[in-house]
Amino acid sequence: LQELPVFAALDLGTNNCRLLVAVPTRHGQFRVIDAFSRIVRLGEGLTASGRLGQAAMDRAVEALKICGDKLRARNIRKARLIATEACRTAANGVEFLDRVEREAGLKLEIIDRQTEARLAVSGCGSLVERDTQGVVLFDIGGGSSEIALIDLTGHRSPRLANHIVSWTSLPVGVVSLAERFGGRTVTREIFAAMVEDVAVRLHAFDGRDRLSHVLASPKFHLLGTSGTVTTLAGVHLDLERYDRRRVDGLWMDRDSVDRMVEKLVGWDFQQRVANPCIGADRADLVLAGCAILEAIRAVWPSERLRVADRGLREGILSELMADDGAWRSRGRQ
Repeated sequence: LQELPVFAALDLGTNNCRLLVAVPTRHGQFRVIDAFSRIVRLGEGLTASGRLGQAAMDRAVEALKICGDKLRARNIRKARLIATEACRTAANGVEFLDRVEREAGLKLEIIDRQTEARLAVSGCGSLVERDTQGVVLFDIGGGSSEIALIDLTGHRSPRLANHIVSWTSLPVGVVSLAERFGGRTVTREIFAAMVEDVAVRLHAFDGRDRLSHVLASPKFHLLGTSGTVTTLAGVHLDLERYDRRRVDGLWMDRDSVDRMVEKLVGWDFQQRVANPCIGADRADLVLAGCAILEAIRAVWPSERLRVADRGLREGILSELMADDGAWRSRGRQ
């Protein structure tokens, strides 16, 4: 049996360090053979200081060393290792990546906002069904939030990213918003102020009306990828522990999303910590994420939200495999 080519994707974000190693399977899909994910909070304190902090950089380097070991243990055909908002905006971001190369043996590239938006879309192709007319896909990150408007009313190509008609990247994510407004104690007033902060930024997005012709259609929906929406979905399903298989691809109607946001806003910090889908790692970030979600829902109201537990890594793998012809050569199995 011919050995399958191995592909790898690493995403160093403002909050998380994540690695996926996978082999192509049937057309457009892949099987994960190794993975790593750790909350490192690389962007901790960045909003205030403009720099990556020493402790945060140390945490990230330790995680990246593990990723480096995993990658070197395999024969990898193609890999892409990216860094996003924290390294993009920090005064010492490039300097930090030099250290990563020295200590972890990994060369990361800082991607621009447009690439980040495209990769978020590329990872979600299989969650957009054939008869869909339009989608607003959003990825609420730690330091930035990407939003892409996708028009599927014409001929559909295999690559979802080809249908992006407008996109934006807001320089606000769960870590930066929580650091500015406070994440532990969030009153209704503070929550409303966070929503308003994001709403003002969305108002300045010129391309926000590019899907106005399909907004009223039942074949339009929102597609959310990020810890915020997967957490909401886990709470909605009342999971005793988070389970990706039940969350990825889940549909939530407007009332369910309203109820979940209302529930979380009503909980204090300890109640959020106590929920198994939130926990101590996300308890001070989840309401900032909900605020970004609420601002997005106000601009593009939809009866349905599809939840994606996937992100830039899946987008990278999809693009690497497609560009390499990994699916073409094997036929549609």
